[in-house]
Amino acid sequence: MPAASSRIAVTVSAILLAAGESTRMGQQKALLPWQGTTLLEYQLAQLADVEEINEIVVVTGHEPEAIARIVERAPRARVAHNANYKSGKVSSIQAGLRAIATDTEAVLLLNVDQPRSSAIHGAVIASHVAKRVPITVPAHDGHRGHPVLVARLLFDELLAISEETQGIRAVMRRHESEINVVEIDDASVTLDLNTPDDVQAAQ
Repeated sequence: MPAASSRIAVTVSAILLAAGESTRMGQQKALLPWQGTTLLEYQLAQLADVEEINEIVVVTGHEPEAIARIVERAPRARVAHNANYKSGKVSSIQAGLRAIATDTEAVLLLNVDQPRSSAIHGAVIASHVAKRVPITVPAHDGHRGHPVLVARLLFDELLAISEETQGIRAVMRRHESEINVVEIDDASVTLDLNTPDDVQAAQ
């Protein structure tokens, strides 16, 4: 039985972004050791442990074969390859959106270098459904983090974002008054693993 659930019917697609070249890390982030496995496998397991997450779309770009081999073994997970990944994160978000199921009611957006527990994902989804809002984000001590959960009514806006207009930040600015911020007693909601020093400190 899944460890985390909002107990309310909602169909969520998780979009896990794993397309970058990991230049600051110096190696493929998705394959970094984490919690006794790789960062990607940890992320896939935590997302699959949430009942409301109907599917996990992993967006690949750089070194897609190594990532695809892991994804194909994970429950409810599949790959969407972004051939245009070098243009920036926006193209990967949009590749993920174009690949999700047509009945998806909300998307959970997360980078592969932002490891989060199933409990965090479940809390974000539960609050999102209870508040019936366009966007929900977690926060710790007042600092916003990830994942970001976006309702279907904003999908067209996400498909229209660009790097030049600051991507998803522009959508969030337009809907600032409608954002549901969930305070979570877990500092990992603000964790980003960009460099080897970040990984060492986090572990």
